[in-house]
Amino acid sequence: MSIFSRKSRHERSLFRKPTKRRYSSRDGLGKENRNEKLELRVFRSRVFICIGISILMVVILFCNLYYLQIISYQDYKTRSNENSIKVMPVVPPRGIIYDRNHVVLADNSPVYHLVLFPNKQISTKDTIEELDRLLELNLSEKDIARLLYESKTRKRFSGVELSNFLSEEQIATFAVNSYKYPNAQIVANLKRYYPFADITTHTTGYVSRINQNDVKKLASAGKLDNYEGSTEIGKLGIEKYYEDSLHGETGSTKVEVNSHGQVIRTLNYEPPVPGKDLKLTIDIRLQYYAQEIFGQMKGAVVAIDPSNGEILAMYSNPSYDPNPFVRGIRSGEYKRLLDNPGHPLINRATQGGYAPASTVKPLLCVMGLNEKLITTKGNFFGAPYFKLPGSTHQFRDWRAWGHGWMDLYRAIEISADTYFYDLAYRAGINRIHDYLDRYGFGKKTGIDISEESLGINPSRDWKKSRFNQQWHLGDTVPIGIGQGYWTSTLMQLAKAHATLANRGVTRTPHLLKEMVDPSTNEVTEYMQEEPEDTLKVKDPQYYEDCRTGMYLVVNGPEGTGRRAFFGAKYKAAGKSGTAQVVSIKQGKKYNAAKLKVEHRDNALFVAYAPFKKPRILVAVILENEGGGSTKAAPVARAMIDKYLLDLYPNGYMGDPEPQVVKFGMGGTVVLQ
Repeated sequence: MSIFSRKSRHERSLFRKPTKRRYSSRDGLGKENRNEKLELRVFRSRVFICIGISILMVVILFCNLYYLQIISYQDYKTRSNENSIKVMPVVPPRGIIYDRNHVVLADNSPVYHLVLFPNKQISTKDTIEELDRLLELNLSEKDIARLLYESKTRKRFSGVELSNFLSEEQIATFAVNSYKYPNAQIVANLKRYYPFADITTHTTGYVSRINQNDVKKLASAGKLDNYEGSTEIGKLGIEKYYEDSLHGETGSTKVEVNSHGQVIRTLNYEPPVPGKDLKLTIDIRLQYYAQEIFGQMKGAVVAIDPSNGEILAMYSNPSYDPNPFVRGIRSGEYKRLLDNPGHPLINRATQGGYAPASTVKPLLCVMGLNEKLITTKGNFFGAPYFKLPGSTHQFRDWRAWGHGWMDLYRAIEISADTYFYDLAYRAGINRIHDYLDRYGFGKKTGIDISEESLGINPSRDWKKSRFNQQWHLGDTVPIGIGQGYWTSTLMQLAKAHATLANRGVTRTPHLLKEMVDPSTNEVTEYMQEEPEDTLKVKDPQYYEDCRTGMYLVVNGPEGTGRRAFFGAKYKAAGKSGTAQVVSIKQGKKYNAAKLKVEHRDNALFVAYAPFKKPRILVAVILENEGGGSTKAAPVARAMIDKYLLDLYPNGYMGDPEPQVVKFGMGGTVVLQ
């Protein structure tokens, strides 16, 4: 082999092409390169994810921004305005109540209230307790609990009234410390005031704080919005009955407020519609006179014009001052009224149930004549007592030796019990019940106040329902003299006698004379129903016959009321009544001195004048005062004197003397 043809191993190695070197998995350098690639891939993935999330968040942000700024712009704008602009209620001034001569009976007087506007940043409970101590509000735990409840349930910018009557000293104290209580304000307002206090309580009634029961009733009637901002509502009497008219319509004012609920400026104002003023039929002079007459006596008096049903006076004694109820009466003061043995909270004229006693005898005579049970020419012997056939029980006459022979006129004049025992026995309870219903007994009179009892017009069904007992003849007999199961309110008695005085025409007793809109001066008069003979008698002369009997009661020689009306400058008619409160056993005599005061007889009297054309009828009840002719009759006489001789418009012109037609049994004068 030539030296040039062969290459050495060394030469071959120098001119050989380089080849890629292979590494095994166990080679350290290969492992490092592989990790770098893996990390690079992971890093890139994370970057892409972050970028994607960022892009998504930006998209969401822009979408939400679009939703807020474009789609929901109007909604959030409205919400924003509501946070600073509020529509606040403006309470209407309550209507004034006047008597028939335009004397104010219920007025609105300016007072200052302390109002707290609840705020989440300030403890309501702490604020109430601090103001209570500072101003000596004398809030009870119950008061504080109520205020806290109201603060949670009322609207945000509707304040809670801590006090509705601040004194000048309290106002000054708060003014000095007002910087400590940014969510409390003193607000000027009008408060109800009754200048005649207890004289008119049972007529006007009163207003008091709106409670939860009132809220429920207003809500169910759909009237709650009209009481936004109001704190008072009528509770009794005229104030309650004519609440809708007296309250008016709530106005509004749009204001800008700060975070504490305090008003910054007024943006718009819608004035409220004032409540309507009421003119009543009451003559406060006659009402005041009634209180003077009664003094310490318990009872009531009603004076009514029988020709139109206007109530001239309605007084119940004892009475109470309604003004503390307006401010918020304390529990102790209210308890004293509840525990008062005289029961001043009861309106005895419309809520007291009394046996009407002999005052109803002329009313039953109309029934007797119409049913042909009696006649004016009848001849009846008045024995000392009346007995049912086959019975030994004696229904005694008020006169132990009886009255002798009599006709209808004398029976009314002397108030002979046995005459009317016999009439009731022959009439029967069914017929009596029917006529009493026509007179209006056992049901409401229609007077425009809510506080009225029904009384009891007894019947077979009533006794069965009340006692689960059968009606007996012995139950019917005392009904003839207004005793037994029969009870009546004084207003029912006055209405029934007004029907007789008005010759059968019933007029609904009422307190409202007219209603005046202060904004327009428009006057709305009380609308009375059409006159109607509710008794439906066959002959109008029956009314005249019974009226004649009542004329003789105060003008006849034997009349039970003649002494009380002696020397009167007018001709009147009347009827006395003495009602037993407890029954007297057979064979025993009534002795007031041996009875407790509350067990003594009630005195009643009903009278009207002038006789020919009555302009006033007075009904009186005096509890436990004894005889009606001696105790109640002078009160009726005084009331009629006061009205006809002192207060009657344009002066009393007198009443023509009744014409004598003939003489009846015992010299009884029959009139026309």
